[in-house]
Amino acid sequence: MVGFRPTDVPPTAAVKFIGAGTAACIADLFTFPLDTAKVRLQIQGEGKGAAASHGTAVRYRGVFGTITTMVRTEGARSLYSGLVAGLQRQMSFASVRIGLYDSVKSFYTKGSDHVGIGSRLLAGCTTGAMAVALAQPTDVVKVRFQAQASSSGPNRRYHGTMEAYKTIAKEEGMRGLWRGTGPNIARNAIVNCTELVTYDLIKDVLIRNTPLTDDLPCHFTSAFGAGFCTTVIASPVDVVKTRYMNSALGQYSNALNCAIAMVTKEGPIAFYKGFMPSFLRLGSWNVVMFVTYEQLKRAMMAGRQNYTTPL
Repeated sequence: MVGFRPTDVPPTAAVKFIGAGTAACIADLFTFPLDTAKVRLQIQGEGKGAAASHGTAVRYRGVFGTITTMVRTEGARSLYSGLVAGLQRQMSFASVRIGLYDSVKSFYTKGSDHVGIGSRLLAGCTTGAMAVALAQPTDVVKVRFQAQASSSGPNRRYHGTMEAYKTIAKEEGMRGLWRGTGPNIARNAIVNCTELVTYDLIKDVLIRNTPLTDDLPCHFTSAFGAGFCTTVIASPVDVVKTRYMNSALGQYSNALNCAIAMVTKEGPIAFYKGFMPSFLRLGSWNVVMFVTYEQLKRAMMAGRQNYTTPL
């Protein structure tokens, strides 16, 4: 696939939509343990709440220390706890926020070839908000699974993905499935704007000013750079989002209360808890996702052209 030359026919919105969801699922399969380690580090230090009251008293130190501790105390499968909800999330979430980005960007620029930074940012905010509104329940369930320590006893909050959806809806109402939507929209507006716009800009700069072409090395470099920028900017909102979505009913009155409680009890450094696994996960996720996405678009369009070309 690396040898494909860019096709003269731009990929359709459907190709981008399906390609983005598929590529995101593939990226999640590779990077999910890093995401789980990030969640465990982010909720560590709350001192109370669902996670703390269900046996997660183990102190995690660093990304690899967290992974090692989880494997030793809970088994290797714990690293993929919540994977089903994670894949459901990516198929619905990434398809919208990444797959529709170019279409929304074209809408805001009215098809103009000149695309300013404002149009890129607006498109990123729009698709990010749309994706959260659609996929929030899957994100809540994913975080709850990742946060709970594996056990077979009564302390385990959820035993299956569908059971988790039903239990949350029954105990907390339908609003429980959309818990943390506000901070998640804020987080994904930041992530989408930083990730997609930075990837877009870095790729454009590399193509215009270096010998690199619109191919694998360019996609790899752009994706990794976008991952670092996104982690630095989005980490504080990401920690608040994780804490709030995982919190017990009534623990925090709202996301702002959660953020204030974090600063009061743990200091500002709490906003960057889990930074290293966040960066490792987002950097590697971006590389796998964007490289796969670019190649899938080319392969799907090449297949479409071959199908429609008369013999």
